[in-house]
Amino acid sequence: MRAPFWLALSMLAAASIPSGGALAIDTVTSTDAPDLASVRAKIKAKDYRGALAEMTPMLETHQHADLYNLMGFSLRKIGDYKQALTFYNKALDFDVAHKGAHEYLGELYVETGQIEKAKEQLAVLGKICPAGCEELTDLQQAIARAPKIN
Repeated sequence: MRAPFWLALSMLAAASIPSGGALAIDTVTSTDAPDLASVRAKIKAKDYRGALAEMTPMLETHQHADLYNLMGFSLRKIGDYKQALTFYNKALDFDVAHKGAHEYLGELYVETGQIEKAKEQLAVLGKICPAGCEELTDLQQAIARAPKIN
């Protein structure tokens, strides 16, 4: 008779635990783009730390290429290239054709002296927007301004 009691008790305990991964702390609830207007205004004003402070809580509730791209941009602008690279790659994981992420990743490579990798991003942008686009032009200019190594 002990087995049914313990079985019933374990079933009761299991039923009280939320299902569907509700216990996972890092579960993101939305793939929709958050409102980034305020973040973009901070970035335009060169308040990169303020933009980061505003975006960081959004990471807990949103998974979106634009959010990851702007995180990467702001991190790069404060000199955190390693984290910026992580966020650019995450943006591209969500949207392989994200023009902004390809441009900014290319600019990161220019800033870190990896011109060949920057040119790879330029080639990708050339395929994404064969008729040209602002991101392609901006990355071309960044590469052209890069110091020449002999």
